[in-house]
Amino acid sequence: MRKFFNTAGLCFPEKHYMVDPVIRLKNVEELIAKELYFTLHAPRQTGKTTYLHALARKLNAEGKYIAATASCERAGVGSMSLEKANQVIIDSVYNAAKQQLPETYHPENPGGKVYLDVKGYLTKWAESQEKPIVLLLDEVDALLDEIFVSVLRQIRDGYQSRPGHFPNSIILVGLRDVRDYKAKIRSEIKSWGSGSPFNIKSDSLFLKNFSKEEVFTLLEQHTQEAGQVFPDEVKAEVFRLTGGQPWLVNALARQMVSKILREDYALPITLELLSRAKRELILRRDTHLDSLVDKLREERVKRIVQAVVNGDNIAFDILDDDIAYARDLGIIGQSSPLKFANPIYAEIVPRVMASTIQEFIPEEIQQPWFINENNELEMRKVLTAFQEFYSENAESWLERFAFKESAHHLLLMAFLQRLVNAGGEIVREMAVGNGRIDLLVKFHKQRTAMELKINRGKKSIEKAKKQLDRYLDRLGLNEGYLILFDPGKGDWEKKLFMEEITYNQKKITMVGC
Repeated sequence: MRKFFNTAGLCFPEKHYMVDPVIRLKNVEELIAKELYFTLHAPRQTGKTTYLHALARKLNAEGKYIAATASCERAGVGSMSLEKANQVIIDSVYNAAKQQLPETYHPENPGGKVYLDVKGYLTKWAESQEKPIVLLLDEVDALLDEIFVSVLRQIRDGYQSRPGHFPNSIILVGLRDVRDYKAKIRSEIKSWGSGSPFNIKSDSLFLKNFSKEEVFTLLEQHTQEAGQVFPDEVKAEVFRLTGGQPWLVNALARQMVSKILREDYALPITLELLSRAKRELILRRDTHLDSLVDKLREERVKRIVQAVVNGDNIAFDILDDDIAYARDLGIIGQSSPLKFANPIYAEIVPRVMASTIQEFIPEEIQQPWFINENNELEMRKVLTAFQEFYSENAESWLERFAFKESAHHLLLMAFLQRLVNAGGEIVREMAVGNGRIDLLVKFHKQRTAMELKINRGKKSIEKAKKQLDRYLDRLGLNEGYLILFDPGKGDWEKKLFMEEITYNQKKITMVGC
């Protein structure tokens, strides 16, 4: 059987196309050689578990260590007692060792035995072996507070006895950074002092997305295996759309090769095919994407994503808990200014935020009503219809809407999405601090640029004209639309206007809402 692009579970080099996991992180083996305990974090489906198993296999093959990867996920049940959680973790360690290691290296079978705690079990295991043990504990952030504190205390107690009487190295793996483990047990940290094994912020590792070169390498493996070429422009666009997020890269490639082309390797892979695969992936919203958007219900995430959508300025501090949390979830990128991690998330998140609105857009707002003889959307007609729709519904809807601060912008995006779903797409550019949203509405061969901005007076309007002018230059367009929302209470007859002006030799249609 040929290799394939995997989007579910562990990746194995004999079955799947994959980037060598071990080379994705540097200095890990040096930290292990120094007998250090440290943390590794990354968003879901970034390849953490694949990395851990690959690292364990490498360490075991080299023969210096006994390495195993165990998961704490089953010990994260809300009703579970501390004693039961300890036993579940012990069972997980034993089963992991049993599956991953020769029998000589197994810890004691816990079946029918009662252990005081995880520390005691790991101590017995370390004392029974001549080689030092490296334990990789995955899903540690699944543990609830009391259990989490208890496990960290036990590890800390055993730390001084390593490697002869406790594991040489323990790696805690999850979604969050080491600072968040500390915050979670803030009351305990005071008694640990500077010697705490987790007072090692400099050794909190982050598993990054694929680089552009790694995306190219992954896709090239399919060409070598099946003879089907990913042209360089398609590879580059896959990287741009995904930002190198491993699950998205594999999902797009799988959608093209296996789902659309049905593994007919004689058919070409094109940019048009990639665009179709992206649309289908967004509309289908697989488990990865659903788990991502579920987080939008959390207030701390909502605050950040609304600021990005609005272009608002927020108190920026890279250590701010909400920003760090959104970044650790992978929703927001690691760079500044804050924006969505990749163009696919930038399309999905506003869609989800606006989904409740879109359900109530009247049936008469349908694409055929707004298409001319050239198969183009008549944008003035579209925006006139939106003004009417907005004036009739804004006051009653916006106050009840879950994302109030972004409601004006999301309402227009939902309206436009209804019209372009078949035959087009909306490209959104959003970032904290830019005070606006830039939209590019693509419909067949038609491209329409829009800038969405809150109307805060003459200065903000003049600034918006300059911003739209620069946006049009970048797109190579000579005309565009400036949508100005007036959130204040007032006369709708004054708020609603449509005025065409010339600015820097470009035609700008100003639309008041």
